[in-house]
Amino acid sequence: MKSAWFILSALVAGMLLGIGIETVAPAAGAVSLPYIETVGLLWLKALTMTIIPLIVALLITGITATADAARAGALAARSVAIFLVAIFLTGLMSLLVTPFLLRLFPLSAAAAEALRHGLGGSVEAAPSPTFADFVLGLIPANPIAAAAETTVLPLIVFTTIFAFAMTRIAPEQRASLSMLFKALGETMLVVIGWVLALAPIGVFALGYALAIKAGVAAFGGLLHYVLILSGIGVCCVLLGILLAWAVVGVAPQRFIRAMIPTLAVALSTQSSLASLPAMLRSSTELGVDPKKADIVLPLAVALFRFTSPAMNLAVVVYIAWLFKVELTLWEMAVGLGVAMAAALSSVSLPGSISFVTSIAPIAVSMGVPVAPLGLLVAVETFPDIFRTLGNVIGDVAATKYAADGVENEPSGETP
Repeated sequence: MKSAWFILSALVAGMLLGIGIETVAPAAGAVSLPYIETVGLLWLKALTMTIIPLIVALLITGITATADAARAGALAARSVAIFLVAIFLTGLMSLLVTPFLLRLFPLSAAAAEALRHGLGGSVEAAPSPTFADFVLGLIPANPIAAAAETTVLPLIVFTTIFAFAMTRIAPEQRASLSMLFKALGETMLVVIGWVLALAPIGVFALGYALAIKAGVAAFGGLLHYVLILSGIGVCCVLLGILLAWAVVGVAPQRFIRAMIPTLAVALSTQSSLASLPAMLRSSTELGVDPKKADIVLPLAVALFRFTSPAMNLAVVVYIAWLFKVELTLWEMAVGLGVAMAAALSSVSLPGSISFVTSIAPIAVSMGVPVAPLGLLVAVETFPDIFRTLGNVIGDVAATKYAADGVENEPSGETP
């Protein structure tokens, strides 16, 4: 929390300084821009160098962890199936609702142009491939070359096939490979941690450059982004309550009443893990067998991030809208798949780190610029509140539904 507010403060300070210099001495702003912006771009380049290894590591660890969890018994298998369906629904909701919100509450053309210019200018659209080119491009002739050339879609296809093949080999061999890719992912997270330790410097420089290029309109653009993302967060919360009512069979009044202590903890900590004890009490109040809750809720905290696909896809869709990148149905389907895999990867991290590790692979897979993430991470503090609220609601609702559907398996072992 302190780190997130520190990064946000650095962004505001950089933008205020940039606006002040541009107002008082425009010539000084023009002279200083190349030097200060280079610092920010260098930091951003260091942040993006981890994307390809992360895509591979997250996909493999997410798929294998989900498969291993499903083998733990009927209750665990049912829980994993519920998690998959739920995150698919939230991701699909985001792909439908985010463009609607952008049409309903558009950013002014001047503010959008200023923000786009400040975040890197326009992006040249790649020529649309033919159907034959698209299909042939799904299978990489050389996966290593695909990684080197950042052709993400064939790399994702190969990695997914590889991960599912891992689930069919001998347990000891699967464990060795899983540890290798888990170590790769952990190593990349260490690198990202080092880079994000310098985030206040990098974000300050990027904020300064944004203000010099875009002026006061940059504040309005970032506020618009925060409101759109927060709107998707509210939709996730409402969807969780709706699913608890329509699918789980718990009336909204009863569900919200049971969730009040958990929501209070989630709001104050912005951590699903810290909310686990409160979630156990809320699930017991909803009539869940405590022995079953002890199995499903920790599994949910590790694997299930109800809001992640929706919120992460909303970030990518917003950037695509801002930079006028037309997303095809195929690209959105690929993005949804990557978002689901990222949501299932069992990594409990601070918001600033998970923002990059989860969203950058999605953006690359959909052909959307990654550079704006370096600034948008600074304002993630506010949407992150709704992420946590939606996650704990989804965790408890999924636990209730999973426990009600499995009888006489309190230990989680297969009968």
